Amino acid sequence: MVTSYRKWGVTMKTSDFARCLTAFFESYLPGIRNLSENTIKSYRDALRLLLVFCRDVCKISPERLDFKKLDDELVIQFLNWLESERGCSVSTRNQRLVAIHAFFRFASVQEPENMCLCQRILQIPYKKYTQPIIQHLSPEQTRALLATPDPAKKSGRRDRVLLSVLYDTGSRVQELCDLRVRDTRLDQPSVITVTGKGGKTRFVPITNNTTELLSSYMMENRLDRRTCPDAPLFTNQKGAKLTRGGVSHILSKHAAASLDETQKKITPHVLRHSKSMHLYQAGINLVYIRDFLGHVDISTTDVYARADTEMKRKQLENAYPDITPEPLMDWRHDEDLLSFLNSF
Repeated sequence: MVTSYRKWGVTMKTSDFARCLTAFFESYLPGIRNLSENTIKSYRDALRLLLVFCRDVCKISPERLDFKKLDDELVIQFLNWLESERGCSVSTRNQRLVAIHAFFRFASVQEPENMCLCQRILQIPYKKYTQPIIQHLSPEQTRALLATPDPAKKSGRRDRVLLSVLYDTGSRVQELCDLRVRDTRLDQPSVITVTGKGGKTRFVPITNNTTELLSSYMMENRLDRRTCPDAPLFTNQKGAKLTRGGVSHILSKHAAASLDETQKKITPHVLRHSKSMHLYQAGINLVYIRDFLGHVDISTTDVYARADTEMKRKQLENAYPDITPEPLMDWRHDEDLLSFLNSF
């Protein structure tokens, strides 16, 4: 369906797809769903790529796109194009499909005449793939990484506090970037208020060492909860709030100086995994770890139990006696056998 309206004295046509897409981003996602800015941007990127695919591959310009042209076959071709042409992983492909499903679920209500089309697209399954092994650092590697920033430099002191807070709170990188001065409470018991996905808030306790580091850092930079409560906790050299890219750059720089070749290319999320794994290895119940990380479902947290091969090995060693035989004697130490072989 195409509707027309006049603007600047020119008659303009709006397709049902364009009208629905506009309502999806302007009112439904931020208003009714109350999704976070990052989630909305992720949905936007997925649907923008779909428009790029229609324009460059299918030769359908965005202004001419409507629901009649957007069928399930086109969406499947788009998903395959993401993998084959853009080199996206299966995980990324599935994330794009989440956004497409969300839009067509909304469209099925807004445009009921296209209900059959929307249902066919909603039936496109997610592609199965092998879950990658969770990358995490050992306590020794973590300790070496956090000690790498030079405390003699102001930037080094900031980096040491930043990495310590990132690890100690198990925060996502965006959660760290969004921290404000008012989110810190350094009086005992010390906690940091973290705002996660969907605007959900959790209170995360921090250790005494992190509290002292944070106290010195805030005093040096005149970050007072009473005078500047809304100031960013961590800033760049220009005084602006650090971005996710900035935090990743800081981590990569210090990881390259402290870790071996297999661990140098790490992301901020690796520190979140590391904290979670260390809590689990210390015997903390998964329910508490779930709340600590801000997970909605404990099945998400259960991945750390499945990944902890070291704890499994120790429990198996303690649970079962040595049933397998002793190692075989080295034949090179058997003089009779050596004499026999040398006689040939």
